Amino acid sequence: MLAIAKTKSKNVHWQTASAMSLPFSDNSFDTVTVSFGVRNFENLELGLQEMFRVLNCGGTLAILEFAMPTRFPIKQLYKFYFRRILPIIGRLFSKHKSAYHYLPASVDSFPQRNDFLTQLTKTGLENVRYRSLSCGIAILYLAEKR
Repeated sequence: MLAIAKTKSKNVHWQTASAMSLPFSDNSFDTVTVSFGVRNFENLELGLQEMFRVLNCGGTLAILEFAMPTRFPIKQLYKFYFRRILPIIGRLFSKHKSAYHYLPASVDSFPQRNDFLTQLTKTGLENVRYRSLSCGIAILYLAEKR
């Protein structure tokens, strides 16, 4: 994916790195973002600490992540789709048969909504908040370093 990104974005410096040990100086960025990746961190606490470390004072952290909807009937319909239908579709189109079984399991085990806000607060971030998107299927978490 990084190779494809490099061909599409000539004015961006792309770099591969571990989220557990970012190769950047403290207070390097005004904004740190992650989309649909934090739930895959090997060590969530360490990954959040690293993002906090490289974020400037006054900077914003934005994390977009999958979640399980909470409202009836969206929750029930989505659970059925996510656990029963999506894996079948995934097997038809993907070379990785287990990939679409992993996705629901990773979403289920990830701390969501207020539980994740607690994690962000423990990291030292302030003004932590979230916004539900797509009927609660995705959550945008926002926080600031003061």
